[in-house]
Amino acid sequence: MMRTVVIHQPDFAPYLGFFQRFLNADLYVALDHVSFVYGSRGWTHRDKIKTAQGSKWINVGIRKPDYGAPINTVTMAEDRTWIERNLSLLRENYRGCFGWSEVYPHIEQLMHARFELMSDFNLHFLNGILEILDIDMPMIQSSSLQPKGSKNELLIELLQKVEATSYLSGLGARDYMQPQLFEAVGINVIWQHFVHPVYPQPFGEFMPYLSILDTLLNCGIAGTRDLLWSCK
Repeated sequence: MMRTVVIHQPDFAPYLGFFQRFLNADLYVALDHVSFVYGSRGWTHRDKIKTAQGSKWINVGIRKPDYGAPINTVTMAEDRTWIERNLSLLRENYRGCFGWSEVYPHIEQLMHARFELMSDFNLHFLNGILEILDIDMPMIQSSSLQPKGSKNELLIELLQKVEATSYLSGLGARDYMQPQLFEAVGINVIWQHFVHPVYPQPFGEFMPYLSILDTLLNCGIAGTRDLLWSCK
């Protein structure tokens, strides 16, 4: 049986291209056991939206973890004021957009979900977006597979555990990926081909690679589905 697999950290509200890979895959392995990246390089607990002042972060409220802590151990903040900050930022900048009245109630409901762990919240949010987009994507968390490798060896081990025949990778992995190692064990490496579509946005020139929330609030649910399938 042919099985194409995507492996990626369980990021919060990632961009359109993250979801485009799912249209060409059979399984998503949420890479939740690797180290959480905190600070300027971290994306797992945040993503960007567009505002009148340029791009701004929307963040999941978390307790600052120890250095090197696995993603699946990062806990949510007890102070839940981050939810209203996010929702207020969305209201201020998207209230007049095409998809606002249709999409915002879904986002608000997803934001208020209570979880102890950030990874559980992120996966809940991700599943909610997938449901909105009518994408059926089976998921498994890497921590449940108890892998022991690192880098290329880790990916290969995970792919073998889920009986993958192909690995669909984002272009950002080209810097460290060694496709020959995958091919040596019978796993085909497929590189994602994603050209970011341009859609209507407020506040001037189009800004790509923002959170899926930007796409949904600007284009609506049907419009976002159409964009995804157009770049499949």
